[in-house]
Amino acid sequence: MKALITFGLLCLFINDFAQTSHKFELIDVFDIEYISDPQISPNGEKIVYVRNFKDIMTDRDYSNLWIVNFDGTENRPLTTGNQNDFYPRWSNDGTKIIYKSGKDGSVQIYLRWMESNHEAKLSNVQFAPNDISWSPDDKYLAFNMFVPKSTPSPIKLPPKPPNAEWNNPPVYIDRLKYRANGTGYLKQGNRQLFIISTEGGSPRQITSGNHDHGAPVWSTHSGNLFFSANLRKDSEYHPFNSEIYRINIQTGSIDSLTNRYGPDFNPRISPDGKHIAYLGFDDLKQAYQITNAYLMDVDGEKTQLISGDFDRDVRGICWNKDSKGLYFLYDDQGNTKIAYLTLTGKITDLTNNVGGLSLGRPYSAGTFTATPKGKYAYTLTGTNHPADLASGEQSNTKRLTDYNKDLFSHKNLGDVEEIWYKSSYDGRNIQAWIVKPPDFDSDLKYPLILEIHGGPVANYGTRFSAEMQLYAACGYVVLYVNPRGSTSYGQEFGNLIHQNYPGQDYDDLMSGVDAVIEKGYVDEKNLFVTGGSGGGILSAWIIGNTDRFNAAVVVKPITNWYSFVFYTDIVFWASRWFSDYPWKVPDEYMKRSPISLVDNVTTPTMILTGEQDFRTPIAESEQYYTALKLRKVEASLVRIPDASHSIASRPSNLIAKVSAILTWFDQYKVVTDMDE
Repeated sequence: MKALITFGLLCLFINDFAQTSHKFELIDVFDIEYISDPQISPNGEKIVYVRNFKDIMTDRDYSNLWIVNFDGTENRPLTTGNQNDFYPRWSNDGTKIIYKSGKDGSVQIYLRWMESNHEAKLSNVQFAPNDISWSPDDKYLAFNMFVPKSTPSPIKLPPKPPNAEWNNPPVYIDRLKYRANGTGYLKQGNRQLFIISTEGGSPRQITSGNHDHGAPVWSTHSGNLFFSANLRKDSEYHPFNSEIYRINIQTGSIDSLTNRYGPDFNPRISPDGKHIAYLGFDDLKQAYQITNAYLMDVDGEKTQLISGDFDRDVRGICWNKDSKGLYFLYDDQGNTKIAYLTLTGKITDLTNNVGGLSLGRPYSAGTFTATPKGKYAYTLTGTNHPADLASGEQSNTKRLTDYNKDLFSHKNLGDVEEIWYKSSYDGRNIQAWIVKPPDFDSDLKYPLILEIHGGPVANYGTRFSAEMQLYAACGYVVLYVNPRGSTSYGQEFGNLIHQNYPGQDYDDLMSGVDAVIEKGYVDEKNLFVTGGSGGGILSAWIIGNTDRFNAAVVVKPITNWYSFVFYTDIVFWASRWFSDYPWKVPDEYMKRSPISLVDNVTTPTMILTGEQDFRTPIAESEQYYTALKLRKVEASLVRIPDASHSIASRPSNLIAKVSAILTWFDQYKVVTDMDE
């Protein structure tokens, strides 16, 4: 005998029946705090960081600046209020910081004297300044900022009669990329470089033209700026072909210091002023390519690869004091680490568990800063907390904050277990994690949710995830996996899905489900699957290949590659993931599209997407939903109003997403004879 049960739905509304619950609940999302962007002072004595919090009444994320000593003492606020203060940066002499804030209605630059706590508003610009850096003498700031331009439309309309109410005129578009996820339809214009005096005044624009200019970095004598950009005439057709440039601030003359096919970016000038370290790779148009560290003379000569055969992505580089090495971040087997790289290629790990900035799902997202003498500050995470502040020197580290102690001290989170297993396809080792319900009992049988990461060139790991914990709190065992194609396992593993996605990553995921079932505490008659973006593709692909899951929630998916490549904001998909354009190899696109398998689908399926998603536009969800309904498969479509691809950018949207998934799965959870 089988019957529907409603344990999950009861879990959603437990607040209505108990004043105090020890379960992590949807409403608790508003109480989560985390830190970001820790900036250690030049002398290593203090750390300024961003403390992020949520407001339940406005459904917004806010942030203030805090400061603490390196050893964790004297932790105190620098700014307060329901506003967004962020991007703190120390002056080179350590007496001041600049930061950005929208407290006066628009994002501007503020200067704060640390000893007196006086501050001044430095900018009053129309658009938000970005990527701000101090000149070596602390007299100027450089930044980039969007500068609009007006191009008359070739569409000419007759003048309307006085007082006539016509529609707005048509918008004429002739660019390849004309909209972006999270931004919408793009204004005409580009990001240009500016400098502004730290004594105030108007910023001076030092670049122009029809290209975007990246983050500016000062030369040691303050006469030049270095930046990354793609200044070629056909740049929109080759987005992965940026170079490192030098611009003379006085004359405006620009010199290219690199020249190869592939991205060169993130220039960093050595303390002695002789070298530039930077990141990049030779673009082979693969699905996944390792980002390497390079070195060249400050004039662009004698370029050399310094990260050698290190088979992990290098990011976030900064110099040590003697100009003989770099501190950097990298991901390894689902864990983010800080390491030190000598110019001869030797790598030494300093610490791990960097991350915690991806609140919803356990993605790799963390930051750090280091002094030239080797002290560092970073965002520390674990499976039981999002980003807190930590500091370190060499391999000695200390956690400085515990901002969710008040919440998690009386909320029981699920334990997270790391597992490895063999893929049924080729026997490769696959890493995964199991989140168990609070008060887990191995003698009981639990329903299982397989939750699949997006990207697909990304990784999950040993990091906090509000979504996974909320599923576990409602009685589910949750499995999350890094199947082939995931980062942090090397370039060869990442490229196993090159022009083969979805592919054998399906086998990796199914083998993971089997591995957990073998542990004996999962009810194999209560299996569920979900995932977002790339995980949405794979969720739809899975239910087209098997009926073993009771229900599926396909979140912001690609379901039809042929249509997708024409209206996503990532315009280079066709050249990366397929052998040619869709009109030349239509069968190749269709055979890897989940919609091609819709005739096989019997699994009850919810499709959930943000209405303003321009990465995997909602039309992908709508056509899949319609196909399922035409086949009379039990299906529903959930549209998240005003949400982009980053659905959880507002707290209530994260809650809505999780609630929708649990509600759908709850309808199809069954009680077996063994459970009665």
